[in-house]
Amino acid sequence: MASSVDTAFTGSVAQLYERYMVPLIFEPYAVDLARRVAQASPRRVLELAAGTGAVTRQLAVMLDASAAIVATDLNPAMLEEAARIGTERRVEWRQADAMQLPFGDAAFDAVACQFGVMFFPDRPHAFAEARRVLRPGGLFVFNAWGPIGANEFADAVTDALASVFPQDPPRFMARTPHGYHDPARIAQDLSAAGFTGTPAIETVAFTSRAVSPRIAAVAYCEGTPLRGEIEARDPDGLQRATLAAEAELARRFGDGPIEGRIEALVVTAMSPAR
Repeated sequence: MASSVDTAFTGSVAQLYERYMVPLIFEPYAVDLARRVAQASPRRVLELAAGTGAVTRQLAVMLDASAAIVATDLNPAMLEEAARIGTERRVEWRQADAMQLPFGDAAFDAVACQFGVMFFPDRPHAFAEARRVLRPGGLFVFNAWGPIGANEFADAVTDALASVFPQDPPRFMARTPHGYHDPARIAQDLSAAGFTGTPAIETVAFTSRAVSPRIAAVAYCEGTPLRGEIEARDPDGLQRATLAAEAELARRFGDGPIEGRIEALVVTAMSPAR
């Protein structure tokens, strides 16, 4: 279960997340997820945990001009950054908790969620809310990061921080973003939420690229809730931790532009007929 520290995408973290993390690891999956939604030709789409709008911006381009997009997130700072960047056409930005969606039954043709389900405190309950707001036969599509060992930059940063804080290593990346990757468990949670069909669960891999180890280190240490874990252990330790992450990334991938594998599960489920 994600802690309050794990979900703290606040203040400058939201801006650093958009500047560094989105191009580093989120952009290719945003394109992939939006394409899957667009293929269903929905007229009304709800996005959960929209963050700074990586998927939202893709949906605004790929969906039919008549389709309505409602993009939600629990964290106001993330939505403010998303709205500041903007989209190709009108999107309704709305703060909302995926555990208690402020929408009527069968209000949407599709519900999408990019790398948000790992943060939900009760996934079957959140999935049941998604099913409730979907029309019969509606599409629910989301992704979740694979094991941390299959996501090379995240793995390197986590190992580096364990050397900085050996008595209490920050484990945010392994615990939360990379903590929900068992297909059987995902299928079980969807079933408990009332999705009756067999979900399609596909492993999708891309290559993450950064112009330098420094950029990747800043992305992870300062543009995610990992920052809160570091500062909780040492209020003045952020620079030291970032330098350690940079050194480990350089050791593994080189001093210039670097590349590493990223891997996620993409899950598609259909709302049952009522």
